[in-house]
Amino acid sequence: MVTVEEAVIARWETGGSRFEVLVDPKAVQDLKDGKDIDLSDKLALDQVFKDAKKGDKISEEHLERTFHTRNLAAIAKQIVLKGEVQVTTEQRHQLQAAKHKQIVALIARNAMNPQTGAPHPPARIESAMAEAKVHIDPFKPVDAQVQEVLAKLRPLIPIRLDVVKVRIKLPGQFYPRVIGEVKGLGRLLEEQWLSDGAWSGVVEIPAGIQTELYEKLSARTKGAAETALVK
Repeated sequence: MVTVEEAVIARWETGGSRFEVLVDPKAVQDLKDGKDIDLSDKLALDQVFKDAKKGDKISEEHLERTFHTRNLAAIAKQIVLKGEVQVTTEQRHQLQAAKHKQIVALIARNAMNPQTGAPHPPARIESAMAEAKVHIDPFKPVDAQVQEVLAKLRPLIPIRLDVVKVRIKLPGQFYPRVIGEVKGLGRLLEEQWLSDGAWSGVVEIPAGIQTELYEKLSARTKGAAETALVK
């Protein structure tokens, strides 16, 4: 359970009444990102307030009339999703930093330089975001912000979200070691066993993880794997 000091205030006003809960800021982010989060253990206090700072509580009867339930977690979830979140400057900076990291990781995983076909390192993306003075909303879903960020990066670096297809060939004895890794990184489109006992397959992966795939294949097969981009 989050402490009162660490919690943020989620506030929703409806029908002339104000409803506030003290909730874990990470849980708020997750809910705003579309994740299904149970707030049962994410509240600093098991109470809904008219004014959390003053400690003015709302009766269960009033809650039931408004939310049609007395389930505190369900009520808190509605307040978070429908209302606004009050945070301190320090909390906002922490939440922005976490969301910034998520956005950089997502872009680095899925984007590439269309001129070379190579992925962009996270450091290059972070540098371009700083140059473009990108503003991150700590409570706006990552997916909803990625396209906005890319629009600001394109004047600075050639970049686009894409997938690539990689053909892999490796000696048959390494197949059990690598097939789980291959399927975990992307979508296996085709595979076959060759007459010489080698395995061949084509995997579709996010453009930004090409290097990760090649490094894992090399490590698992001691350099015996052969790879080529499929045009």
